[in-house]
Amino acid sequence: MLPLPAASPPTALYYATDRITPVVGHGASAYERELRSLLEGQPEAVRSYARVLPPTGRTEFERLIEQPFLIIRAAGSFGFDLVALRREFAFPLEVKASAEPVIRFSAASGRANAQLEAHRKAVGRVGLTVLYAYRRVGLRATENWRIFVAGDVPSSGRIGALCRRLPPVSKTPEGNGILRWEEGRPLSEFLSHVHFLLEPVITVSA
Repeated sequence: MLPLPAASPPTALYYATDRITPVVGHGASAYERELRSLLEGQPEAVRSYARVLPPTGRTEFERLIEQPFLIIRAAGSFGFDLVALRREFAFPLEVKASAEPVIRFSAASGRANAQLEAHRKAVGRVGLTVLYAYRRVGLRATENWRIFVAGDVPSSGRIGALCRRLPPVSKTPEGNGILRWEEGRPLSEFLSHVHFLLEPVITVSA
């Protein structure tokens, strides 16, 4: 089984029938806290994560310290793990973690598939979309958070522009959700897009 940090409470691990792929779901509070500390711009967490980035990317990522998100922890069996709020952006977030490069939603009798569909329906009604944050466990000297989008992407606005840059949660031929870590958008790139879209538009008069 996938070992969890000592500070984390016991977490259930779910296994796919076609491949042994540990999936950490809602109980992965240690990884939720890690992502939350990054998005909230906690200096120690941000600078520690940024060490693996090139100098230009490190500077961009550290903008989180001055321009953080407000993070709210959600609850409920089919609720979201976190909600990230910032000027002109609001994203429900589902946090997944695994030592394997692929998470298959066919695990746990399809609970993750049902959760995915519930998320899509919930955000679709209010014109939002949900993001999946996939944390690879055990990686060294590289970014370990990747971001995916689930559900319909808004056709306009800054949220739509940002989400069109994100890879979707894929589906197998059988219709089951699947996350391939290497296909995800690195967290630093996602945040760089956020910063770019929030830059003021400068107009030059003729």
